[in-house]
Amino acid sequence: MKSLMEGNLEDCLLNKVDLRRQWISQMVEEVQKIVHHLTTEISYQDIRFQAVLYSDTYNENIKVLAPTQFLITVPMRGLAGYREARQQRWRYYTLQGARLPCPLRDPEGLQQWLEVEQFLKSLWQWHEADVNIDGDIVPAKVLQVFRKLVENAIETCHLSGKVSMLMDRPAVRVAVETSTGRVELELTPSVEIPTAWSKKARWPSCLKRWPSAERVQCIKSFGFSLLACSNYHWQLSFLRAEQVLLEQLDEDGGCRRKCLQAMRQMKEDVWCPGKRPVITSYHLQTVLFWTCEKYPHPKDWRVFSRAFLRLVRKLHKCVSQHFLKHYFVRKSNLLRYANSGELGALAQKLAFFLKNPQISLP
Repeated sequence: MKSLMEGNLEDCLLNKVDLRRQWISQMVEEVQKIVHHLTTEISYQDIRFQAVLYSDTYNENIKVLAPTQFLITVPMRGLAGYREARQQRWRYYTLQGARLPCPLRDPEGLQQWLEVEQFLKSLWQWHEADVNIDGDIVPAKVLQVFRKLVENAIETCHLSGKVSMLMDRPAVRVAVETSTGRVELELTPSVEIPTAWSKKARWPSCLKRWPSAERVQCIKSFGFSLLACSNYHWQLSFLRAEQVLLEQLDEDGGCRRKCLQAMRQMKEDVWCPGKRPVITSYHLQTVLFWTCEKYPHPKDWRVFSRAFLRLVRKLHKCVSQHFLKHYFVRKSNLLRYANSGELGALAQKLAFFLKNPQISLP
């Protein structure tokens, strides 16, 4: 056991972070080759889906949620010139198009509808019944088409020995065998909206010092995306904007990124290990954004031990209350559907750590 206040602990913990980075980089390298192969075949079979390009550096379509849990966004083409919808009408149907007896209400939080008429330009394929019901592009139908394409691509690309479909629905998940172990991928079709900022994302709040007004405008210029990962509603995503925030965290010489990396390491090794943890890297990233906003001054991020404990206290509060606001869409609670028992167990571990901040390095 080493106390957080010991001088060499930061180095010890961050050495583990470096080892993790090498391990994850190797897995990402193998995964993105397979994903590129699969999605190239899928794009050949259906023009609406783009191939995920191979990258020697950062790949914006691959998000590491946990060491064995990746989110892969698969861009869709043929939809351009997005504008917000104004009309409210019935939108609950079965996959066959029959109306469901559900109440007429607007989607909540990060969810929204998507009409093909919201785009100034659209391929004729988006008007076809395999993805469209009464003018709506229905995510469940998109996922149904996409799942079949993935299944066929695995066979066509002769990847059955490395890639297998998982039965989770409506999401499309596959398991990939890499040289360092098994990784689960959620393959999610994504409509990219680079020309607008969602009206649901009322960010930033007034009188906030972090990030700067210039940085806010830069971040908003990256737009947002809509992900097909549920039956009826498209989910708002700001992965590009969030990546810009992460890349520019420590221009003042602070230790924000180090604190995030250290907290992620503790989560994976001690607080919340496992293949499908209740808290992912995305939750920790959101905790960091909120803490940066509350503590905007460079002096708040000069001493690693103080800044690290500040982040852990914020995480403990969110986990204990089962409440973590999305950073851009503040009406959305990222822990709303999390397992209460797992959150309770994590809260106990965090409370124990905060009482006696020591780290046992495996």
